[in-house]
Amino acid sequence: MTQKVRVAIAGLGFGAEFIPIYQAHPDAELAAVCQRTETALTQVADHFGVPGRFTDFDAMLRDPGIDAVHINTPIPQHAEHTVAALRAGKHVACTVPMATTLDECREIVAAVRESGKKYMMMETVVYSREFLHVRDLVVNGTIGRVQFLRGAHYQEMAGWPGYWEGLPPMHYATHAVSPVLSLAGALAESVVCIGSGRISPELTEKYGSPFAVESALITLRNTPVGAEIARSLFETAREYVESFTVFGSRATFEWEQTQGSGHVLHTGEVPKSVTIPDFADRLPPQIAPFTTHGVYDDDNGHLSFVQGGGHGGSHPHLAHEFIRCIAEDRASAIDEVTAANWTSVGICAHVSAMDGGARVAIPDYEELRAQGPAAN
Repeated sequence: MTQKVRVAIAGLGFGAEFIPIYQAHPDAELAAVCQRTETALTQVADHFGVPGRFTDFDAMLRDPGIDAVHINTPIPQHAEHTVAALRAGKHVACTVPMATTLDECREIVAAVRESGKKYMMMETVVYSREFLHVRDLVVNGTIGRVQFLRGAHYQEMAGWPGYWEGLPPMHYATHAVSPVLSLAGALAESVVCIGSGRISPELTEKYGSPFAVESALITLRNTPVGAEIARSLFETAREYVESFTVFGSRATFEWEQTQGSGHVLHTGEVPKSVTIPDFADRLPPQIAPFTTHGVYDDDNGHLSFVQGGGHGGSHPHLAHEFIRCIAEDRASAIDEVTAANWTSVGICAHVSAMDGGARVAIPDYEELRAQGPAAN
């Protein structure tokens, strides 16, 4: 590759974490940042020495010097911003979830096909050091045949921006869905979900969702393996955790029950504690240090980073995969079909919960992608 990918970051709350990563990446150049509030924009851009500065997203898209946009804007704007960027001829990385409706997922898949540009959903869990380690255990045969998978994400969202208030738990489920589907090597086919408990009327009225917890069973395509997902967002007392457990014929990896208690590998009568290595050696040396530190720290915190424990060192892996898929002219590891499937599990699960646990089929986005050649 002779020319660096010129990246712009939209949304500088959690998004600021990626600024120094793109600045240090050997194949990227951070060309611009975008933030609605000019004071915050100036503060961040001055701190990191970013030349391009925009308070208007559409104005940023009109800049011909920008090749790719990394979107970290609020959840309700993900689909709108993604489609606009693709239609403007930009490659797109977007934080989770991909969208909030099935129609939005379809629109993004179609926009990728029509634009010929790359899309990647920046799901942190499948690049965390825990996931990378367990994936190795599956690949090298330590786990044996995968027999069952379980994912869970429990988090109290009080104090977060207003659009989170009353959000259906499964509408933000990809942190629990993605590791189990990835380890199974399959896409979701259908889901059955029950809603449990009740949140306050004040929270319920925001989205019309009454449930404190939503719990789903997923059938997967072309495999006898099934998966279970549990999710909570409000008024459920539990220490924060994003977790996955893999039951295998030879060994089972079980996520720690409380933070610091240690993950466990069951191989016989006596479970063994698991030491999780870092995977910085899989990255260019210029960005490898970002697996263990970043912008946010004890003095400069952001809830998504602090509560997430640094997201398992995933951020430089995500940025690297996005840049390399563009440089190598290939689909990203979490392309539009994969992202739409993972996101749709949560959307369809909530539909099921609201319908008393009825089975809901996951749309076939591969079929949509196949509807004709992509534009050049």
